Formats: sequence, C-alpha cells, structure tokens
Amino acid sequence: MKTKVFIDGSAGTTGLRIVERMSGRADVELLTLPEEKRKDFDARVEMMNASDVTFLCLPDDAAKEIAAAAGETVRLIDASTAHRTAPGWQYGFPELSEEFREGIVSGNRVAVPGCHASGMVAILYPMVKAGILPPDYPVTIFSLTGYSGGGKKMIAEYETDGRPLTFEAPRAYGLNQNHKHLPEVTKVAGLAYPPCFTPVVSDYYAGMAVAAQFQGRLLRKTMTPEGLHAFFSEYYAGQELLSVAPFGAEAEEKGYLSGSLKEGWDGMELYITGNPDRLMVTAVFDNLGKGASGAAVQCFNLMTGMPETYGLSL
Repeated sequence: MKTKVFIDGSAGTTGLRIVERMSGRADVELLTLPEEKRKDFDARVEMMNASDVTFLCLPDDAAKEIAAAAGETVRLIDASTAHRTAPGWQYGFPELSEEFREGIVSGNRVAVPGCHASGMVAILYPMVKAGILPPDYPVTIFSLTGYSGGGKKMIAEYETDGRPLTFEAPRAYGLNQNHKHLPEVTKVAGLAYPPCFTPVVSDYYAGMAVAAQFQGRLLRKTMTPEGLHAFFSEYYAGQELLSVAPFGAEAEEKGYLSGSLKEGWDGMELYITGNPDRLMVTAVFDNLGKGASGAAVQCFNLMTGMPETYGLSL
C-alpha cells in the first residue's frame, strides 16, 4: 500500500526538493492541490488530514497554525524552525543516538533540524554526552553557507543583475547573536549557554562548512586531534549518512575545506584538524541535503519503514 503524502509549501526551496524526491517513488502517492487552492487554509487542512504523512515547508507561524489543525492519525514532518524545541516533537537527527532514532521511527510529529544546527549538533552532542565537553564550555562556531540557504528571496538577490558589489565577497550575519538555530542547538546538545555563532553567506549556490573550535586546556578530557578523530569515528561507526573523513584528508584539498565540497550529496562528513592546544571539528554537507530536504526524506524513510537512504543522493 502506498503512503499518501502531502507537501504543504511545495513551491519553496525545500518543498520543491522534497517534491522532486517524492515524485518518482513507487511507495508514495503524492497528494496535490490545484494552484488556486495552494494558499487556501481549509483546503490545505483537508489535504493534510487525508494524508498519511505531511511535510510542512512553511514559515514558522504558518507551520504552527496548520500543525494545530492536524488530526491524530496524520504524521507531520516540519522543516521550519517552529517545532524544533516544542514538547511532543521528535528531533529529526537519528545519528545522534538510538533514542533519537527510535523517536523518529515511532513518532508522529518530527521536526527537521536547521541547516547550521545540523552541523553544530553533530559535533557538540557526542562531545557533551561523552563528558569531553563541559556543558558550560564557551563554544564558538563559524558556519559558511551558500546563498540557497536563504530561500527564494536570497537566491533572487544573488542571481539578479546589478546586485551590490558586496555580494561578491562572503558576508557575516546574525551579528546580534540571536540566530534562530541557537535554541535548538543549546537544547539538543545539552549546553548550559548558547554558542557564540557567526554564520557567513558566500557567493555560491549550495553547501556548507560548520566549524567548531575548542581550547584543549578547557576540555574535561585531554584530547589530541588524532584522539578526537578516533572518538568521532567510533561514535558514528555504521551510520550511512554521517561519516568521518580519514585523518589528514584535508590535504587532498591542499589544506582547504570548501563550503561547496559536498554540494548535491545528502550525507555529512566530519573533518578533525588542529593541534592538542587548539582543536577544530568541521562538518561539511549540503545545506539543501542533510541540512534540509535530504534530512526530511531520511526521517520519512525511517517513519515509513523504508531503507534509510532510499531516494537520497550518496
């Protein structure tokens, strides 16, 4: 029997990618609304409640509004920020632990992690859980992303003739230190305080590199880069969508890590670099893949009993 799927917000960047991934699947019956009904709330609610699984690819307020109208039998996968810290919602990052994975498999309300947040929690959660990183550690993170992470509006700004010259260089933002991904990172990773976080958008379409820096003297356990590499390799062993690059693999890129290195790929790869005094862990992935639609489809696969990587690009 096919799973009936409705994608609310199918015209957005994430929604379009999910539509592409779902359209050719033999296990899915895709429910759609005529164009004139696409923004009709009652029609959307009716279609959502006729589905087995609905993806919410909406602004936060719209996602909250329609989720409140969902029946108990429909399963929701929310790609917005709206429910990532909400009670009763599972956090859609199965690689973190068996508890996270089982929550997705059995849950009917799943929140897909934010793109920057995906890289951050992949690094921070295991270190806090293992007692390497104190919960009150003053975490500092930089994240380089392509402009598609800003959705249709930012894509249009970057791809329009006559754009400002400043768009040709990387631009830091979130300067007030209130980025919308920080609450989920703080909660999920088990931190006492939000990280100091600098996201940077650059003039390329997709892909990101999220880098966390650590002072070796402030860690609870003495770590070398080689030791930290061994730790992450063991922690994520056997995962199909999250791997650790061989130690020293950055040499293949002459010591550089490009934000676009994993564009078009739905997994995530960690690089461990630095020295015993100052260590760095960098998560490299596609903000439209493991950072958005790819992660949503991964959650869908787990929720419906399909192979975890079905329909994904690896």
